[in-house]
Amino acid sequence: MSKLALVAGLAVLAMALRCCRHFAARKFGAFIFLVASFFALYFIFNQSVIAGLCGVIIWFFLPWIELLPRVRRLRLPLESRLRFRVPPADSFFPHAAEAVDAMDEEGFEHATDSGYEWAGMKQFFRIFWNPEKRAIATVCLCEQEKVAFAFISITSRDDDGRIFRTTNFPFSPTLKCGSEITWNQVPCECSCFHQILNAHHQFLDNLRVPEGDLRVPDPDEVVNEIEGEMRRQIDHNLAKGIIQLTGDGHFRYSFRGLFFLWRQFIRDMLRLC
Repeated sequence: MSKLALVAGLAVLAMALRCCRHFAARKFGAFIFLVASFFALYFIFNQSVIAGLCGVIIWFFLPWIELLPRVRRLRLPLESRLRFRVPPADSFFPHAAEAVDAMDEEGFEHATDSGYEWAGMKQFFRIFWNPEKRAIATVCLCEQEKVAFAFISITSRDDDGRIFRTTNFPFSPTLKCGSEITWNQVPCECSCFHQILNAHHQFLDNLRVPEGDLRVPDPDEVVNEIEGEMRRQIDHNLAKGIIQLTGDGHFRYSFRGLFFLWRQFIRDMLRLC
């Protein structure tokens, strides 16, 4: 009973810490979950340290439950066209109203509303532009089954085709990015547009990219630029062996791509837990 009480107590403590708002407390709660898993198998298998370690390691292989039966069977289109879409209600678009108001305060003007559906996931974009700051700002809503989340991205481009992007997108990319794209990922808790814009300016300063080298965006071409970037990313991942063609205008993840996704899952587990 004392062994059961120890494991149960650790599990309750872990759940309590996971409910805290403080980032360090949630991290510590995730660690306590691993400790509880260790002792659960440690006691079940007659105080075997190897069994306890297996109880910890098994958490890192859970993504394969999703990768092998579902992701491996996905067939994704090579060409994804963005279409005009009516903005969803604010109740389905977290922080959209606040972000739009902040963009207006910073001098960003509305360019277009667009979106697409891809492998059962819907993405809606509200796109804004600012010629003085030489940047495109996007508020994006992602919906998949019953899960929805929103994020903000700020993108600048130079005349050499390089792309500089700051975003609070909460997950690691599911495809590799080309060498022309440089990412600056801020914490997903940072949902204030003013803070993200300041982080973008600091990002450009750290890279020593003068504002004069940045290209003034064209609001009439922003959709074409997004589509072109998506296609170049697909071509880059085909060349890297992350994805492979299926012969019917679609592609799927290769086994190498599944291991890439697994590493991305692990990164998110360690970063977001």
